[in-house]
Amino acid sequence: MILTNNLTPDSACRTFLSNDISFVSFSNAILFDGKQVIHPERLVRYENDMSLIIDDTKSAEDKKRRRDIDVKTDINGVYCLLSIEHQSTIDKNMVIRCGNYEMMEYLKQLKNKKIKGLVPQVMIVFYTGDKKWNAPVKLSNYFDIPEELKAYINEWKFIFVDVKEIDTSKIKDEQTRYFIEAIQEMYKGNYEGLHRRIKMNRDNFIYAAIITGSLDLIRDLPEGDEIDMCEGMERMAEGFRNERCLVGRSEGKLEEKRSTLKKQLEIKLGTISNNLELKLTSATLEKLNILTRNIFNITNEEDVLRIIN
Repeated sequence: MILTNNLTPDSACRTFLSNDISFVSFSNAILFDGKQVIHPERLVRYENDMSLIIDDTKSAEDKKRRRDIDVKTDINGVYCLLSIEHQSTIDKNMVIRCGNYEMMEYLKQLKNKKIKGLVPQVMIVFYTGDKKWNAPVKLSNYFDIPEELKAYINEWKFIFVDVKEIDTSKIKDEQTRYFIEAIQEMYKGNYEGLHRRIKMNRDNFIYAAIITGSLDLIRDLPEGDEIDMCEGMERMAEGFRNERCLVGRSEGKLEEKRSTLKKQLEIKLGTISNNLELKLTSATLEKLNILTRNIFNITNEEDVLRIIN
C-alpha cells in the first residue's frame, strides 16, 4: 500500500519511472517517435552518485550530484547513458544543472582507466508542473551573444518534455500511456477523459494524483491492484466535479463556477483582493470559461484581471 503522505511529486515520478518497462516506453516515445529502439531487458541501473574535488586555490569543495533516473544500455551495440531528470517546478538554472551533471560524469569516466573512450549521455528533463515552462532550455537563452562571437560560443541544451504536451499515441506500453493520460486529464479537469472502460494500475493512478495535486480523487479509490475506470471513477465523480470542476455546464452553474474558481485562485495565490473578488462576481460565463482554460498559467492577480476584464 502506498503511503501518500510520504510521497512528493518528485518521488512519485521517480518511483514510476524506476520500472524498466515504463522507462523504456517513455524514452522510446520521446527520443525515437515511438520506435522500439531501447529494450527493458538491456537496461542496467547506473550508479550516478558523482563526486568531484574542485581545486579552488587553497581550498577544496566536494560537489555531489545525483540524477533522478540513470540507466546504461546499448543502441545498435553502442553503450550509452540515458537519464531522466524530473521537475515538478520551474527551475531557471536547469540548463546549468544538467550541463554540470554531464560534465562531471564525463570527468568521472576519464578517471576510470577501464573505460576506453567516453560513454555518450542523453538527458531528458521531464516537467510535470501545472504552469507553462518559462525558463531557459539551452545555454544561449541566458545571454546576448554578439554576432561576431556566435560561431565561437559553445551551445548546450537539454531535451525538454512537458507532460501536458506529450503525444500518448507514441507510448506503446499500456500502463505507461494511461499514467501520462491520467496526468493530462487531471490537469484539464476532464472527468470524462478519466472515465474509461480500461484497467489502470492502482499505484500509477495514485502517483498521477500526487503529481497533479489531485489527492481528492483517491480518497474513495477502490481496493485492488487495478482500477476499473468505469466502475471506480463513478465513486469519485461527484467529488471530482465539485472540487476540481473547471468547466461550467450552463448558466445555472454560474455561481458554482465562480465559487470554484475563487477557491482555486486562493490556493494558487494565497489570498485574493476584494477588487478581484468583485471582478469575479461580475464576470460573464464566457470570461470565466476562458479563465478556467488558463488557470494553470496564472501567477498573480494581474494575470486574472487581464483575462476577465
